[in-house]
Amino acid sequence: MTDPATDPLADARAWWRTAIIDMEPDHIRLRGYPIEQLIGAVTFPQMIWLMTRGELPSRSQADLLQAALVASVDHGPQAPSIAIARMAMTCGIGLNNAMASAVNVLGDVHGGAGQQAMELYAAVLDIADGGAIETAAQAEVSVRLARKQIVPGFGHRFHRVDPRATRLARLIDGAVAAGTVDGRALAAARAVEAALRARKGKPVPMNIDGITAAVYAELGFSPLQGRGLFILSRAVGVMAHACEQAGQGGRIKGPMPVSVPYAYDGPAERPVPGGQS
Repeated sequence: MTDPATDPLADARAWWRTAIIDMEPDHIRLRGYPIEQLIGAVTFPQMIWLMTRGELPSRSQADLLQAALVASVDHGPQAPSIAIARMAMTCGIGLNNAMASAVNVLGDVHGGAGQQAMELYAAVLDIADGGAIETAAQAEVSVRLARKQIVPGFGHRFHRVDPRATRLARLIDGAVAAGTVDGRALAAARAVEAALRARKGKPVPMNIDGITAAVYAELGFSPLQGRGLFILSRAVGVMAHACEQAGQGGRIKGPMPVSVPYAYDGPAERPVPGGQS
């Protein structure tokens, strides 16, 4: 570390500190690895892991991460973030603006359920504290339902059974059998699913947010990183739809065709008091 007594720029150099990248003329090192050695040697999911975690993952860890990233790339043009990107492209702005517009709506309601599910699983495991995960899940679900809170990561307004969740759950089971992950996050997710079914009297299966939350938690990512990973994944679909819309053309397209009117439920036409008729 530079000494402020001998280096007048010491405070300025320390203003932004990073353990991520070390760069100087003709040299770029990411987490200590020369970029020219990483190029062609690691996959993009491995690179994501390195950048966010500081070390390279095992192949099995990277494979499970990749599966979750693949699963979340898109959910159709009616998903608000995708629709916004497509509408933005018809307004004459650039691809970066359209993609930023989409990412900016991935908040707590649309895009935050994965992070919230990771926090839910952590709460269940904390309550269990080595005891019965099923009992802890029942207690946590009961509290949330009593408060009329949404249990994030479960149920879907379009899919009765989310095919993405089914596939990823099998991959986590395989990773548990291989010793890649310990399975506790998936156990918490399944316990929450069982508790919801018992309370609701009908299946409320895991959706894509619930299962990717289990993947990311199993792999040791933080809930905050889990949201970032979802945004990275969904950005692929955003880009694809924005580029497709650019190719299709269109000008100032709204959420519905102009032939489909919106519903007005305000007052009927009325005169302005004291105005001219």
